Amino acid sequence: MSAAAAGRKRAARELFAPLPKHYDRVAAVLSFGQDPRWRRAIVEQIAARPGERVLDVATGTGMVAEALVRRWGCEVVGLDQSSEMLGAARERMRREGELASHLTLVEGEAERLPFEDGAFDHLTFTYLLRYVEDPWATMRELARVVRAGGRIASLEFGVPGTQPWRGMWELYTHVGLPALGRLVSREWAATGSFLARSIPDFYARHPLSEVAEMWRDAGMEAVTIRRMSLGGGVVMWGSRGSSGPSRPSREGPGDESRAGSGRPAQQRRSPPLTLAGPGDGG
Repeated sequence: MSAAAAGRKRAARELFAPLPKHYDRVAAVLSFGQDPRWRRAIVEQIAARPGERVLDVATGTGMVAEALVRRWGCEVVGLDQSSEMLGAARERMRREGELASHLTLVEGEAERLPFEDGAFDHLTFTYLLRYVEDPWATMRELARVVRAGGRIASLEFGVPGTQPWRGMWELYTHVGLPALGRLVSREWAATGSFLARSIPDFYARHPLSEVAEMWRDAGMEAVTIRRMSLGGGVVMWGSRGSSGPSRPSREGPGDESRAGSGRPAQQRRSPPLTLAGPGDGG
């Protein structure tokens, strides 16, 4: 793992460890109530049938996992690398007794899922790719455990692409978010400052069009992007094709995958991005 990637992952673990107690409410407040809307949007895209198995990666305190059970009556496995977050998710299960029979929690990493190929009917993940060393390889690993025809849906913070919304976003993330975080705790202030740096840094390295290509490289079809809240949130979804994830070529000294990028040396030509509604800002 590169030093930069290891630093991002370590910083995420350290930052989020003290946050689970008030995570749900504070995340909603700091996003002006948008975070719960974004999470509901990815749940709607899964459209699971009762009894189907869904893996929720980076489950955190279990908000999406709970919503999946309530909305679709499916069986959910919530996976997270943070024992502190999983502790909060277990507390959620204790409060909502009927969830316990439909929700299982597992500590693990998205880069190395402890499940067999095609073990799940569908998969969701939230706020994940910014923290992994190799998002190309991680996306292939996520798709690996989903059956052909199954759906994957994700949520990530976005950066508005046009003015004046981008300028307002930059002002809020660099000034308002840390300031509001300080009203809650020192840890939330640090988290606000971290997000202000990490979100634009990720898109500088991996533009949204490249993220969609990661999905296609992983064997996903009909990849769709929905920008929400003037671009502050990005919901993506698609269906797992029958061919499954492609594998990076291992031949040739110039193979990018050997350098740790995870990107195949020969990218296939892809269809243009599908956007969910023209100028969708809802």
